[in-house]
Amino acid sequence: MNLPATLHYTKDHEWIRVEGDVAYVGITDHAQKELGDIVYVDIDTLDKDVAQHEVFGTVEAVKTVSDLFSPITGTVLEVNSKLADSPETVNSDPYGDGWMVKISIAKPEELESLLTAETYGELVGA
Repeated sequence: MNLPATLHYTKDHEWIRVEGDVAYVGITDHAQKELGDIVYVDIDTLDKDVAQHEVFGTVEAVKTVSDLFSPITGTVLEVNSKLADSPETVNSDPYGDGWMVKISIAKPEELESLLTAETYGELVGA
């Protein structure tokens, strides 16, 4: 299983990559494998404030729909427009082009509560 050590993870299977005061957020390789073929990503929180653990959108796979939970508190600055036409990018490149949103980091201290790659790997049995 692919678990980049440079990322932070949540128990809800989101990953976060911090770049300055902005964070990229997506779902983990484990999550996309569990969901199966992703057919739609629905995120309607652009320019909205979200709290840590709050739902910021949903991801729809062939067999289920799953909520997406924000790993941190902040404002959704950008939604990955590529996913509108190519939601399967989440399956093929979950940590790269399959990112879902960019969020401003309102409370940097929340990053300390996130999981390391090693801890997340233990959680999912990797």
